[in-house]
Amino acid sequence: MIKLAGEQSVRVRENVRGGEGTLVFHDFLLAEESFGAGKLFSRTVIPVGASVGEHRHEGEFEIYYVLSGVVEAQDGGSWVALHAGDTHLCAGGESHALRNFGSAEAEVLMLILNENKPSR
Repeated sequence: MIKLAGEQSVRVRENVRGGEGTLVFHDFLLAEESFGAGKLFSRTVIPVGASVGEHRHEGEFEIYYVLSGVVEAQDGGSWVALHAGDTHLCAGGESHALRNFGSAEAEVLMLILNENKPSR
C-alpha cells in the first residue's frame, strides 16, 4: 500500500484528553489498516499553547517523536522539554501529557501500539 500525502486522513480535534486548544492529526495509517498493531499513527500539529491532557494507557503504549518545535512531556510526574529528534515513551499502565510551551508550532509523530506480551 502507498498513501500519498493528499490521501491521508486529516482530523481536527479540540481539547484532546482534556487538554487545551486544537490539534490537527494527519493520520498516515488508520487503525483498521494496521493489522491489529495499534490505533494511532499520526503526524500531529500542535499550536503554541495547545496540549494533550494527562491520560493513562492500558494494554497499549504511546510513543511521541518530535519532528519540529519544542514541547514538554509529562513523564513520571515531571515535565521534560523535548526538541526535534527527541522521543518519549509512555508504557502501558502509565500516565502522561504533552504541551507546546514554545514560541512556534510543533509537529510530533504519535503512535499508539498494542502491547504484545509474551505468553507463558
